[in-house]
Amino acid sequence: MIFCFAQEYNEERRKVKDEIREFKKDLIYDDTTKDPFVGKAFATEKPKKPVTDKEEKAPEPPIELSGDQIEYATNSRDVTIIGNAVVTYKGSTLSCQKLTINTTTKSGVAEGNARLDEKEGVIEGDKLIYNFETSSGTIINANFRSTPYYCKAGKLEKVSQDEFVNKRGYLTTCNMDHPHYRIGVRQLNFFPKNKMIAKGATFYIGGVPVLFLPKYEHSFRDPLAPVQVMPGSKKEWGQYLFTDWRFNLTENVTGRIYLDIRQKVGISEGFGLNYDGKFGKGNFKLYYTHEKDTTMPAAAPNNEFERYLIRLRHKWDIDPNTYLTAEYYKIRDSKMANLGSNYNFLKDYFFREYEKDAQPATYLTLHRSFGFSSLDFTVQPRTNSWYSSYLEKLPEVKFSLPSTQIGDSRFYLENRTSAVNYNLKRTSTMTPATNELTPDMDYKRLDMYNKFSYATKVSFVEFTPYVASEETWYSKDIDGKNIAPRTVFFSGVDMSTKFYRLYDIKTNFIGMDLNGLRHIITPTIKYAFNHEPTISNSRLRQIDGLDSMTRNNSVSVELSNKLQTKRNNVKTDILDFRVNSIYYLKPKYSVKRGSNFSDILLNLNFYPTTWLSIIADSTFNRSVARSNENYNRFTSVNYDLGFTLGKKGSFGIGQRYARKAGNQLTSSFSWRLSPKWKFSIYERYEMGHDPSVKRGIKEQQYTLSRDLHCWQMDFSYDITQAQGHTIWFIFRLKAFPEMEFNFDQSYHQPRPGSQTNP
Repeated sequence: MIFCFAQEYNEERRKVKDEIREFKKDLIYDDTTKDPFVGKAFATEKPKKPVTDKEEKAPEPPIELSGDQIEYATNSRDVTIIGNAVVTYKGSTLSCQKLTINTTTKSGVAEGNARLDEKEGVIEGDKLIYNFETSSGTIINANFRSTPYYCKAGKLEKVSQDEFVNKRGYLTTCNMDHPHYRIGVRQLNFFPKNKMIAKGATFYIGGVPVLFLPKYEHSFRDPLAPVQVMPGSKKEWGQYLFTDWRFNLTENVTGRIYLDIRQKVGISEGFGLNYDGKFGKGNFKLYYTHEKDTTMPAAAPNNEFERYLIRLRHKWDIDPNTYLTAEYYKIRDSKMANLGSNYNFLKDYFFREYEKDAQPATYLTLHRSFGFSSLDFTVQPRTNSWYSSYLEKLPEVKFSLPSTQIGDSRFYLENRTSAVNYNLKRTSTMTPATNELTPDMDYKRLDMYNKFSYATKVSFVEFTPYVASEETWYSKDIDGKNIAPRTVFFSGVDMSTKFYRLYDIKTNFIGMDLNGLRHIITPTIKYAFNHEPTISNSRLRQIDGLDSMTRNNSVSVELSNKLQTKRNNVKTDILDFRVNSIYYLKPKYSVKRGSNFSDILLNLNFYPTTWLSIIADSTFNRSVARSNENYNRFTSVNYDLGFTLGKKGSFGIGQRYARKAGNQLTSSFSWRLSPKWKFSIYERYEMGHDPSVKRGIKEQQYTLSRDLHCWQMDFSYDITQAQGHTIWFIFRLKAFPEMEFNFDQSYHQPRPGSQTNP
């Protein structure tokens, strides 16, 4: 701290010391120099003495001041700091060249390279008028950043700790002095980590205005870009352009508008809404096209078709133990009605939804938990008359009591009860010729299953015997006649144990990162028996597995091998290998004589090093007659190998083999050519020897990615057998990496059990 004194007389020096002594009543000094009057000083406002009124109040946090020269006015309690001024209070730090601050009101004026650091972001400007107590102020010629957003304003007002008002400025995610894009605003209300509301917003690319919106609101909790555009080319559509415009109606209602152009089929439009309110949350979507198919032959009677989708999804958490979920689908497809089932609206326009379910269900489910049990009520009607073989549930009620301990004993009780009214809709507008051959039918079913088990331990083996019975009542049999209730008796036992051994192995050879090794072997045997049901399944309508039940006498066996180690002090499975099968004891209905094994299933998850993963599964056929050509052979084999090539790239290869069905090899390779360029390849090749399956490359995809600072550009070229060529460009902001229209296909290492055959 430097104080300059004009006089050196002892009397004058005594007066100055008295003044400083009064000052030190409010400030605590921490000087590294011996003389408190010479050198750079650091001052902290002395906390006020706690005020006690029935209960003690917390003391005010101190305000810390430092600078090259500090002057203090005792009457006004103003502190003036000149040169490298720094103020810290309640987690906020203000720095500048000149600062005047009142220690009572906590308000001040900062000039010269003013900078305010807070948890919400950083503000810089020529002049800052700020109150530390209320976290509010005004900044002239301000620059504000709150990752990943950058804001520039002629005048920036900090209304509170959670709101900024930008006047005559812009917002961007580009940190260049001259950003590649920006949103210019007349006024912008910015709420860090929450949302922004812009008035008079103009979207600029470079210095060129491309879009004007009188008002625009965007939630930062939603990572998607407000406007998405995807051009491309596809054999079925020709040139296409997909656009998605996002908007916010209220804080809890957001939406988007779709406008898509396809050269060969015309224009499609629609909108979607996401909502979250008192009675639950959900989304609504309408997508409509009056298709004019220019690929139809000139002699075709009609090439115009009305096609649309209406979808509603809703979930309501009524209380912690009760929730309601519902989905509604309405699909109209005059192209399918006129030209046949080769055309499907979902398949043509929403292929990924079609892959999951070609005939999505409309349903409503109410679930209630009761601590140890639960109750479900479901209604599932048919809302699309072109659905065939559709099962309606009007309604279905299920009660479930999982295995529950009876008192303090070792006995456990399990119960499953269900009642359902089925309507099987086999007739449809797509199959009028078969209406008389496969008429609709309806019937009712009540089922109750009770199981008693006893959990104990015999030596080192977990031993759980059980008995169970199941009673099922049907309203009528397959011929429409009355039928007696069906009874099935079950019994069995579950046995399992574990063996393990520890190995003191520590090595990082080829990146294995082994810190000790534990080998665990878990054999499991389950014996199950049930007698022949009192009603043969030939007399029942076959809806699900409950109706097709027959006599069973079998032993399920499984052997699990695990290798575990610690990586980064976390237990990690580096190997999980399971083999399981079922041994049927003299089955009544079998294509083979005597007892036999079912298919043998093998599953492997192996992570030998930090840069290599191996995931595989296979099926070895043992469940058909020896005369069958698949007997004693692998009927399916799937594997995936993933390699991480440092920070530069990755490589993956996999195979999907199904005997007499297909044998495909898939691979992907990704490599960063430079900090700005990245190249990736995806290949799918058919290697099968089945004459009915065409060999050769099924699909090729090449993608070149370019880092454009605040943008990411992907150029992709795809060649798919029997579908043609597809080209598209994708421009995405780094701050909004997700895209709604993401047709890019890449190689992903699958999770166990997720692999499927072609």
